Amino acid sequence: MANDVTLRPAVAQDASAVAEIWYHGWQDGHLGNVPDALLRIRTRESFRERASARVGDTSVALVAGEVAGFVMVVGDEVEQVYVSSTHRGSGVAGVLLAEAERLVGDGGHSRAWLAVAPGNARARRFYERCGWVDEGEFENRVEGPDGLVLVPCRRYVRTLV
Repeated sequence: MANDVTLRPAVAQDASAVAEIWYHGWQDGHLGNVPDALLRIRTRESFRERASARVGDTSVALVAGEVAGFVMVVGDEVEQVYVSSTHRGSGVAGVLLAEAERLVGDGGHSRAWLAVAPGNARARRFYERCGWVDEGEFENRVEGPDGLVLVPCRRYVRTLV
């Protein structure tokens, strides 16, 4: 199915679909794996707001004209990689990750990195299959309405060719 994937930069009209994929995918990978303080600020509305605000950092994968997944890249960081539940296992994630790597490289960086919740075993296996290396623990700093939330993460890296 990966051959049927079309990539393009996101547009404002994609924000709703991106928000839904992000919200559901984030819950799948993060519930039970992050501090309660982060769960409280990751509401459905927060994903809508963030998806709208981040259109310029987002690329979407389309399958049959429908947004099947997305990546967000800023500098050398692959900030988000999510695929809708109906398209998981279809190759969309690999296409998106390759696009993220291309974008990081086109930005002049020789190495890409991303953060993964330690308990998100599915994502960690996927990144490792794609040649990413677990470089160790770090604390991701997330701004919340009540201050900074420190989120334990694993830092995955990939040297780009």
